Parts: sequence; C-alpha cells; structure tokens
Amino acid sequence: MNRRHFLQSLAAVGAAPAWAAAASWKLNYMLASSMYGNLSLTEILPEVKKTGATGIELWPKKHGTQREELDAIGHDKFADMLKEQGISFGGSTRYDLGPFGLTEEIAVVKKFGGSFIVTGGKGDFKVTPEQLRKNVKDFVEKMKPHAALAAENGVEIGIENHINNIIDTPDSLRWLADDIRDMPGIGIALAPYHLPQDPALLAGLIRHIDKKMTLFYAWEHGMGCMKPMPKEEELQQMPGRGPLDWKPLLQALRETNFTGPTEIFMHPTPRGIPILPTAAETTAEIVRAKNHLDSLI
Repeated sequence: MNRRHFLQSLAAVGAAPAWAAAASWKLNYMLASSMYGNLSLTEILPEVKKTGATGIELWPKKHGTQREELDAIGHDKFADMLKEQGISFGGSTRYDLGPFGLTEEIAVVKKFGGSFIVTGGKGDFKVTPEQLRKNVKDFVEKMKPHAALAAENGVEIGIENHINNIIDTPDSLRWLADDIRDMPGIGIALAPYHLPQDPALLAGLIRHIDKKMTLFYAWEHGMGCMKPMPKEEELQQMPGRGPLDWKPLLQALRETNFTGPTEIFMHPTPRGIPILPTAAETTAEIVRAKNHLDSLI
C-alpha cells in the first residue's frame, strides 16, 4: 500500500465513528403533560410509552395540573407510579416561579432524576436593539448563581423564547446562546412557534444554539393558539398538519447531534383541556406527528 492509500485508509477509519453516529441519530421524545390538559397522572402516565416518549415533563396550572398533583399525592407515590410504568422523569415547566425562583424546584427535579426546568427570561424588552443586547447580558449575569446551583444538581435551566419576553427575537436568542456558551446549568428551550416560520432561519438558530439546546419543541405556528377555532385549524400547530417544512430543522438537529428531549407540542384553547377530547385521541395525534417527523429523518 502506498503512502497516499495508507493515509486515505486512516482518514476513513477516523471518520467511521462520526458517520455511524450520524446514521443512527434519532429524536429523543419527551411527553409534556399539558398535552393532556387537566387529566390526572393516573390517566397520563400509561400513555407515555405509547407516544414513543421515554419520560414525562410536568406542567402546572393553567396549562395542566400534574405538577400540583405531584405535590398532592406525595413524592413516594409519584416515584412508584413512574417505576410501575417504566418511564423516567424529565423535568418541569415553571413559568410561574420565574428564572430566579427555582431553588426548591431544582431539588425536586434532582430527586426524581430529572434533567431540566423550562422557564422564561426576565428583563425589559420594549427597548432599542442596543439596549436589548445589554439587557440580555444583564439577565445572564443575574442567572449565574441560579445556573451554578442547577449545574451542581445535574439540572439545566432551559430559557424558552416566548412572546412578550426578553428572549423573543432571533437576535435575542443568538445573544443568549453566545453569553451562556461556557456557562453550565443553563440553556435554551427552543420553540419554533414563537419565531418567524422560515425553515432556513430556524435551522440557522438551531446550529447557532448548538450544544446549549436544553429542549426542542416540535411545535409550529400554524394558525396560532390564542383564540377559539375549529379543531382542524388549531391542530395545525402540530408537525405534519401545518405548513412548516421540518426537514431543514431536523437536518440542523442532526448536524449538532442534539440528543436532548424533543417534545411534540401545541396549546389548545382554552388552556387546561387535552388537545383532543380523550387521552386515547390525544396519544394518537402525538403518534401521528411523531411518525411524520421520523419519516423525514
């Protein structure tokens, strides 16, 4: 074997693990309890595996009641229920506590082996772009002790981009990602719903966020979720029903080797009801969306 062929063979061997990882990449599904509205954990937990998810994330009122139910039934009982169903606990969404009030929630999430808490940013956002950039930096500075506590407990605080929030625009997302790049315990929960429905822009944001992606919502805008509408229109928030081309987003997730939780997601109107009338129908719709996404990978 001449030197050229020898070096080519070495390069091929070195690339093999990366190629194999890319070939075997898939989404890691997590189930958001709010998809089932105010149904009980007794009704929801048996549905987790049926949806293709490995674990559950709990939501509080007004989107769900499962986080309050956890406290009501007791931690030991909840742990037994998880074990009985053979599923894991992912974490919780706590907009109600805010990003600076998560100390007790971090302890709860750690107790059940969870890995994340989703919440929103905090700070003035109706300002000039220059001031917004400063405000994002100030927010990150204030988050340092909270992120450090989360990291010490094996938890990551995922800041979701959300309307009427300091983290709302593509620029603010990029700035946040840059400012937390070397900061353990904090990341981004990316919600495409709240952003321009441009596949190239969304894919670019995924690549920019890269390893700071805490959680990914498979959730598009469709026809929105802020007013009553026929169910077939409301369901356009779900992958495969709305117009968003998910292929570029999935390609970007693959390129960044995102293996964190992906939640198939939407909001019903009014909040607190299942996305469809029964648990079985809700599960079937989540499975349909999952199959759509998986077919594009």
